[in-house]
Amino acid sequence: MSTLKQVLGVDVAQKELVVTLGRLLADLSIELYAFKVFSNTEKGFSSLLTWTNKLIDPDIEVRFVMEATGVYHQKFAYFLDDHGCALSIVLPNKISNYIRTLEVKTVTDKSCSEAIARFGLERKLDSWKRPKGNYKSLQQLTRERDQIISERSVVKNQLHAESQEAEPHERSLERLRERIWFLNRQEQEIKEDILQVLSRDSELKKEVEIISSIPGIGELTAVIILAETKYPSDEPTLCRLAF
Repeated sequence: MSTLKQVLGVDVAQKELVVTLGRLLADLSIELYAFKVFSNTEKGFSSLLTWTNKLIDPDIEVRFVMEATGVYHQKFAYFLDDHGCALSIVLPNKISNYIRTLEVKTVTDKSCSEAIARFGLERKLDSWKRPKGNYKSLQQLTRERDQIISERSVVKNQLHAESQEAEPHERSLERLRERIWFLNRQEQEIKEDILQVLSRDSELKKEVEIISSIPGIGELTAVIILAETKYPSDEPTLCRLAF
């Protein structure tokens, strides 16, 4: 029976890629016919592609479908894009909701890859487009700033607590103040790096200006919105917009 569609469902983990190869047949039935595990490395990517090409119909496009799993899917996505592969990246909640509709008693890496393959075969998915490098830079910078702010908050609380002691140790207090000063300087450096990224990209700078023209949204918040929506991951965005 002829094949109408081919999909490789990929369950991505930190160290491995669990994949299931499936096809949609002319009678609209779905056949999942191959399963394998590869390392989440450049060598693993190459082995996966070689394995896939041996099993598919070369006359029909095979679409790679995976979840957005933090940062762990990104290198594989870039590898597939470099090799001209059709790729769709789906938000995890969509896959989770889809799995609930299936008769899956135990959720494993294999059953997840099977569900992702079925999802891709049953639906028409948009192709993933590689984001501009500047969006990735902004995402890294804004997330680094988040970490610094979180760390500074901890140190400030520690300074407040120790300064309220009956006999605070002055050298300890001094070191805490120095750490806060250091974190303040690092935050300022990050803001300067963000401005440099914007200055090199007039289109991106214009997008920031448009978003920050909305009442209540500052330039830094606009940068975060763009970084998280143009270079998406499975991490929530809205919770990062408060300063």
